[in-house]
Amino acid sequence: MTQEESVEVADIFRKHGHAYRASHKMPLHHIRTMRAIERCRTSELGGHIDECDCCGRIKISYNSCRNRHCPKCQFLKKEKWLEQRKEDLLSVPYFHVVFTIPAKLNPLVLRNKKIFYDILFRSVSETLIELARDPKRLGGQIGFICILHTWGQNLMDHPHIHCIVTGGGISFDGKRWLSCRKNYFMAVKVLSRLFRGKVLFYLKKSWESKELEFSGALAKLQNQFAVLLNDLYKMEWVVYSKPPFKDAEMLIDYLGRYTHRIAIGNHRILKIEDGKVFFHWRDYADGNKKKIMRLETSEFIRRFMLHVLPHRFVKIRHYGLFANRKRGSMLSQCRRLLSDPIKPKKKNDTETWQELLLRVCGMDLTTCPFCKNGRMIKKEVIQPPRCNSPPLEMAAW
Repeated sequence: MTQEESVEVADIFRKHGHAYRASHKMPLHHIRTMRAIERCRTSELGGHIDECDCCGRIKISYNSCRNRHCPKCQFLKKEKWLEQRKEDLLSVPYFHVVFTIPAKLNPLVLRNKKIFYDILFRSVSETLIELARDPKRLGGQIGFICILHTWGQNLMDHPHIHCIVTGGGISFDGKRWLSCRKNYFMAVKVLSRLFRGKVLFYLKKSWESKELEFSGALAKLQNQFAVLLNDLYKMEWVVYSKPPFKDAEMLIDYLGRYTHRIAIGNHRILKIEDGKVFFHWRDYADGNKKKIMRLETSEFIRRFMLHVLPHRFVKIRHYGLFANRKRGSMLSQCRRLLSDPIKPKKKNDTETWQELLLRVCGMDLTTCPFCKNGRMIKKEVIQPPRCNSPPLEMAAW
């Protein structure tokens, strides 16, 4: 199968989104996300007209939606975030630790996304901090970044958290750097069991305080919740730790692939044909083989929308040495102990997105794409057209 023409998530939404919204009751923030992706880089959002000062050719550019779930709007956000992280890096190994939950919990998670995702972050952070504090293990304070992913390669729900963890930490008196054993962070069984206990403890508290929602098919689970918890306590939860990164460059490259990723990128979509979407996926249960999945457009949209995060939910969080409140002072002390050079803070508040793109990618958007000699000069701003359609609040129902 070959990709005859470029197909994007936005194309699927533009062709089939209206019918999907008409036949499905959707939360308002889901509708806004879908409409933002549909409008991204189209005349609906306005734009500007540039003219070459050499050949006189005209180029029209439309504005981006900047929605965090849009496949086309993550690159510059990612690059800005990575630059900030470069300033925080210490010259120590970093481990990649992944915390996952049993699939048995997925239906409950979908009904209670914000509550459960918060429980997930809290359980992961407390697990890592407590074990690192244990004098029998490290006996100090580590730094780590947690990144929430909610999907698998087939776009089904698979909530898990990726953690980038320092291979060591600072002693509680602040006078020593404590290194992990070479190529070893912590026993995954210990991580798994403590993590399991914390998730189920906070889940039980939410159930007892009646915060959890048990609507629809989950209604019968409300009276069987204690049985579910007991079953989950008996299971071994999957936590795995990958070998440390060789250097800071490899870490930054890895972070770039994980931090601002969405459920599916446009590059994986092959085509839309006969009301079906074809896309590449990797089947990890079958030797990581690359396969092609075919879904009805309505099912593709349903799976994509599973991964729209709650409004204003923070999916990347920093803990320990990297915690926002004390990052500057803690990292400065760590650098003194490690004899790392102090990294000056870069201030690029006035840098335009075009200048950032030129600096990180070497792409100069001010050069004329036609004659390659002239400079593109902004001649006119295109305002978004007035919209006569009903507001989204009405469209939601």
